Amino acid sequence: MATHTHTATIEWSGNGSVFTDNRYSRAHHWTFDGGAVVPASSSPHVVRVPFSDPAAVDPEEAYVAALSSCHMLWFLSIAAGEGYAVTSYRDEAEGTMAKNEAGKEVVTRVVLRPHVVFHGAKAPSDEALAHLHHRAHEECFLANSVKTVIDVEGSWAYPAA
Repeated sequence: MATHTHTATIEWSGNGSVFTDNRYSRAHHWTFDGGAVVPASSSPHVVRVPFSDPAAVDPEEAYVAALSSCHMLWFLSIAAGEGYAVTSYRDEAEGTMAKNEAGKEVVTRVVLRPHVVFHGAKAPSDEALAHLHHRAHEECFLANSVKTVIDVEGSWAYPAA
């Protein structure tokens, strides 16, 4: 595989705040190479409101979402390749922060809880679904890039016609 470069521009402005009193807004924006702009901030669990914006995406949420998204994209690709028709995929992913062995706060675990709805003539067995998720996890670039434990606790449905 060729080397790829992915870019994001992170912009913050103090808007005239004193800054050294540590009472500045942590709100900022992420701009991605495709033009998407995402409001971002520190987590209100880390820096209290009003210095954090709870409506914005924080880095910890983005980390969990990125892992979930990567897994989903691989899952869909592998499912299509194996002849399974997917109608929808929803993951209520969750990341847990705790102290590691060195006493540092880290994301220690991410749990992916995908619920997949299939249709068509071919329905996966529980074993086939586990295989699809296992392969997706093995292929996910981000899962291969992190130390965090990533568990998949998925479910699926095949609605009656």
